[in-house]
Amino acid sequence: MSGATYSSAGVNLELYREGMARLPAHMRRTQCPRVMSQEGGFAALFALDFKGLFARGYEDPLLVSCTDGVGTKLKVAVDTGVHHTVGIDLVAMSVNDALCTGAEPLFFLDYVALAKDDPILLEQIVRGIADACVECGCALVGGETAILPDMYHPGEYDLAGFCVGVVERKRLVDGRQIQPGDVALGIASSGFHSNGYSLVRKAVFELGGLSVTDRVAALGGQTVGEALLTPTRLYAKPVKAVLGHYRVKQVVHGIAHITGGGLVENLARIVPDTVQVVLERGSWNVPPVFPWVQSLGGIAADEMERVFNMGIGMVLVVSPHFADSIQKQLADLGHESLRLGSAKASKPDAERVVLL
Repeated sequence: MSGATYSSAGVNLELYREGMARLPAHMRRTQCPRVMSQEGGFAALFALDFKGLFARGYEDPLLVSCTDGVGTKLKVAVDTGVHHTVGIDLVAMSVNDALCTGAEPLFFLDYVALAKDDPILLEQIVRGIADACVECGCALVGGETAILPDMYHPGEYDLAGFCVGVVERKRLVDGRQIQPGDVALGIASSGFHSNGYSLVRKAVFELGGLSVTDRVAALGGQTVGEALLTPTRLYAKPVKAVLGHYRVKQVVHGIAHITGGGLVENLARIVPDTVQVVLERGSWNVPPVFPWVQSLGGIAADEMERVFNMGIGMVLVVSPHFADSIQKQLADLGHESLRLGSAKASKPDAERVVLL
């Protein structure tokens, strides 16, 4: 009788090595001269020269760090067999958060946990991660792949991502600069992004009785899978462009990434207690994917607004004198933006954001 082996425990080292061999090419296309690490090392190295995008070098740099996952959107990826788009989601969820400080994203790492060794699946995921890193100007410097046969059912996996960025202290955007008269500009989302998928899946699959291959007339004939796997929009290019355009004055006073909790809760995180931002509900058109899911699940309107972004993925709170200029810059970069409302003086015990 032979003894136990790693393979008999569910981990195939040969397949694992094959999977690892597929990844360096995707990582290399994201990297810049500041990446100093060698392939196969135990840690990633990144040079702190801080000759950043927003300034001619940083005088007093602050490091910014973010981490996030993709959540149960991964269940839809498993059901469809399409896995590269969730790699984009993974990067977007952390990088978009880092942008809310005014930071330039520097580098990204991923954690991929698989039920079994699957080189093709792993490469699809990392290809999406690399594509998003290229789009954001963020180097993919490393990661971890864990094979956990006793933790996940066959075909299932989980993802986590980690982003590090840098911002000049005097150009930090943290919401404290928001003042009465400022304008809230919303940048359109691409759909649900990566939040609320437990509710989405319940509405679409359990209550609506649909499958990922069903086509939806209300969504232009898209399949359910295509609609639900639309990746989270990456906001690095437009936010970098706007922040880099104003080098003398700080005209962007606050940035909010609209994730779980919806528009009101996420914007309220950055509004000071002397200010209230009043948003107008009819100032933007809600994309059809939201009422479609609402109808399938019989979801109340206030629950929709509490859980989902409802078509606004990022909010910039800006000086009113520069709002038109910023909207034009965003339009030139292909991003629709809308005036959602404005800030006014408020008492400390008042709600920070109201949607009327």
